[in-house]
Amino acid sequence: MKKSKEVSFLRITTMVALFLLPFAIYKRSFKDWIIIYLVSCIGNTFADRTLVSKGYVKYKIRPKSKIFSVHLPFDLIQYPLALLYYNQWTLNSKITGIFLKLLVFVIPQIIIETIAEKKTDLITFKKGWKWYHSLLSMAMKFLLCRLIIASIRKLNTKNETILSDAQSQE
Repeated sequence: MKKSKEVSFLRITTMVALFLLPFAIYKRSFKDWIIIYLVSCIGNTFADRTLVSKGYVKYKIRPKSKIFSVHLPFDLIQYPLALLYYNQWTLNSKITGIFLKLLVFVIPQIIIETIAEKKTDLITFKKGWKWYHSLLSMAMKFLLCRLIIASIRKLNTKNETILSDAQSQE
């Protein structure tokens, strides 16, 4: 792929993600989705910066490359968006559903990342990094964020119950 096509691909995918982002956040549990988005941005940026600084992953084409070593469209827009939709889709799922639905999100991303690594200059794997490392790390990040939001929801419902009980006793 030529550099101009790669840059166009990045711009188009980023614009599509930016277009879809408000639809993912503006839901009944607005606070939860903002938390997921921010946790996702922070966690993915930290993980990506670590992988880049250790030399496992390199991004040859990325916006603001003189300022940031990470891939801003993926770390701050595309990945958090996928995580938002995953969390919304698994909101009322049992453990089996959470894991099966995880595959629907992670596998296509890994396929696209692997093709991009082999056919473009968008991403390069080094020091033995392979597609299955990306699969495992992405799956762990999805599940960790899902666990965080489930914990927050559980704590939130306990607090509401405590307040409701205290108010009913008055």
